[in-house]
Amino acid sequence: MNDGPLDTLFGNRTVAKLLVYLYHYGEAYARGAARDMGVALSPVQRQFDKLEAGGWLVSKMLGNTRVYAFNPRLPGTAKLKELVRVFYEGMSVREREQLFSARRRPRRRGKPVTGRDA
Repeated sequence: MNDGPLDTLFGNRTVAKLLVYLYHYGEAYARGAARDMGVALSPVQRQFDKLEAGGWLVSKMLGNTRVYAFNPRLPGTAKLKELVRVFYEGMSVREREQLFSARRRPRRRGKPVTGRDA
């Protein structure tokens, strides 16, 4: 994701990437998001903590992993997601493939392998 309006709006490229990442996947954990985005873990954790402290995100523990998602109870979340959606849809196909190339879920047992990986 290039420097752009979303980066300058939030004053931080990591926040902008995290919001687009969360919009795409619905939820995320810090280590996976950092790996997929190609950034260090500590800035991702710091931004997740700030967004959660501000009420924009909520988190839950799944085993030993803290998973973050948009806070559905905050009235402004719908507007924030709408703003992020506009920038998400404006991303080029190459930018999306670069940011969202990692598979998030294991393949269902017995499901045939098809598509570009075949």
